[in-house]
Parts: sequence; C-alpha cells; structure tokens
Amino acid sequence: MSLAFDPGSGAERRQDVRIIVNIPASFSVTSRLGGGARPVFACRALNLSTRMVALTSPVKVAKGDKIIATIHHLGKLEGEVTSPLEGGFVMSITATDDEREKLWHKIEWLEQHKNFDVSDKRAARRFIPQNPRVQMILSDGHIERCHILDISVSGAAISVEKAPEIGSVLAIGSIVGRVVRHFDGGFGLKFVETLSDDAVAAFVNRA
Repeated sequence: MSLAFDPGSGAERRQDVRIIVNIPASFSVTSRLGGGARPVFACRALNLSTRMVALTSPVKVAKGDKIIATIHHLGKLEGEVTSPLEGGFVMSITATDDEREKLWHKIEWLEQHKNFDVSDKRAARRFIPQNPRVQMILSDGHIERCHILDISVSGAAISVEKAPEIGSVLAIGSIVGRVVRHFDGGFGLKFVETLSDDAVAAFVNRA
C-alpha cells in the first residue's frame, strides 16, 4: 500500500492510513488550567494518522479535554480527547489541509523508520512494560502511582506529575534506584543494582 498523501477530489478524499509506532512524546491538558504552571506529562505515541493520535498517559483524561502534545519527529499537535482509554487516550488533531499534508510526509518517514527511541545515557536495550503503572515508594515512605515509559537492566524512564529531586533514592515496586536526570513530564532512574535479564522480563510481562 502506498503511503503517499492524496488530496484527491471532492470534499474529503484523503487517504488516512494509521500506523503503529512507539515513540517518545509529552502532553499537557490545556482545558484544566488552574493557578501556576501547566503540568507536562511524558508519554509515548502508539498509533497515529493525520487526524488522530493514541497516547499513553499516567493520568486520567476526559472526553473533550483540550490537549497539546509534542511528539518526537512530529512536533507540536493540538486537539481534544475523543476516546479515553485504560492507560491512555485517543486525541483528534486540529490542523489545516496544508498542515495535514506536512504531517503526512512526516508520518510517511516514520513508517519507514518507526520503533526507534531518542538516544539517552543508557546503552542497555530498553523494553516497554505491558502494564506500565506501578507504585513509586519515596524515601520518606510516601507512595505514589507512576507510569513506566521504558525499562532496562540499568534503569528506567518514568512519567509522573512532579519529579523527585535529582539524587533522590526511591523504589518502583521492589526495584531501588536513584534519580539521575529530569525531562519534560518525568525523570530517569538509575538502579542501585543492575537487574538480570530474567528480572527485566518478569517486570515487562507482569499483568
């Protein structure tokens, strides 16, 4: 099947093929503005077209919520939640015809180079857990729910509303690590002890 963008003839004759991806992203909910800065949540884009994108999410959103998402290699997209999902949501993409055409060329490129990640300081292979939600236990005993973006034998990338300070020691489940960096909507955790391949597999495949 050709992935070429086809404006076609008539009112709405555009080929709108959805592709499966697994790329880093972040988003904020603009329709829930309160005092202070708008929270930014790290996530991953899993399915996209010129009209919609499916994102993982560490927080619950509601149908109709206004979203600004920034997706690696696609840039900033605006729209609203059309379908809340368990562990994520689908959002529409608000764009002009010209913007959709430009987006389509980017999607075509992604189809040829999909399932890559932004390089970081972890050389070990990273995996996406089937169930990304887990308890995060802070050093003072406080427990929060967080969202694991990816995990390797040496560390993990974690999405959370407020990242602990760099140097903080905490546990995700029973795995202890130290916060080593911040990024938009989350933080990087380096494990105190390198995990075995079996331990990573057990974490990735847990229900």
